Amino acid sequence: MHKTSAWPLALVYAGLIFYASLYPFADWRDQGVAPWDFLWAPFPQYWTGFDLISNVLGYAPLGFLLALSALRTGRGAHAVRHATLAAFGLSLLMEALQVYLPTRVPSNVDFVLNVLGAWAGAVLASLLERLGALSRWSRFRARWFVPDARGALVLLALWPLALLFPATVPLGLGQVFERLEAGLADLLLDTPFLEWLPVRELELQPLVPGAELACVLLGALIPCLLGFCVIRAKARRVVFVLAVLGVGMAATALSAALSYGPMHAWAWVELPVQIGLALALVVALLLLGVPERTSAALMLLALGVFLSIINQAPTSAYFAQTLQTWEQGRFIRFHGLAQWLGWLWPYAALLYVLTRVWQQGAKN
Repeated sequence: MHKTSAWPLALVYAGLIFYASLYPFADWRDQGVAPWDFLWAPFPQYWTGFDLISNVLGYAPLGFLLALSALRTGRGAHAVRHATLAAFGLSLLMEALQVYLPTRVPSNVDFVLNVLGAWAGAVLASLLERLGALSRWSRFRARWFVPDARGALVLLALWPLALLFPATVPLGLGQVFERLEAGLADLLLDTPFLEWLPVRELELQPLVPGAELACVLLGALIPCLLGFCVIRAKARRVVFVLAVLGVGMAATALSAALSYGPMHAWAWVELPVQIGLALALVVALLLLGVPERTSAALMLLALGVFLSIINQAPTSAYFAQTLQTWEQGRFIRFHGLAQWLGWLWPYAALLYVLTRVWQQGAKN
């Protein structure tokens, strides 16, 4: 049995489907229609090629990850069948629940395409297994990473997705203080507990260039340190650092392109950002030889400083408004899910490293 990253990634992706299928989770009501009536309804008269492709592609990763999880844990005899059935049940549940949401329209075509996409993803995973690609990945993972690297690999896989929603500062994930403050104020409105809420004397101010530089530096360094927790060889750490910086820049450029257009994909690379990325590369290379536990301790320190600085900056409503009006941005935004990833990723990484340090201390 192998602790594969495919299973937690499948759970995360199923959560993504749940969120996207039932968003905005408001105005639930019984509309006098049975939740299964959509199965026998006439085919929709209006549809686009994008709708068809997105429904197939939307469930394909789920089928792939579910089948991959079964194959990687030695239960691959019926991996395609089980993955397809699981996607069948999830899609049926999502379409049925949409009956109770006035803003959503359940569709038998969507349901069939979702199951077809999951089946195609599962077949692809099975085909890769037969071709030996999964075995090669297993050998690659055994060479590169420590055996208990699953949590770190999941976080690293989610990091580029978290960068897709524009942030006030490039690579500035985890900026939640102002949103939490506003959310608590709305929650406690018209209650005596509102007076207990601390009130800031001064409004949050935009970060000065030095603070922005530090955020970029730490934002790029944190995933590098996360990788150092599960990668031991120095040469492989060098490759990993270069990959992290490249992927981080590419994801941020994609986010900017979707927000402002392709011509402005690299407009965010100003002088503080350039210096911050360069310093992140230098610091990461200087830390190539640190042990795993030291990497974890340094990551905890970097996360603490990073979150303290980034939450001193105000959020930018301009970024969100721009993304809402950009068609490709709305698709990649996935009803705000990318923003949730951007909010929560640093805190999930913090929890993971704390748990890892505690488990390693218990073993010793």
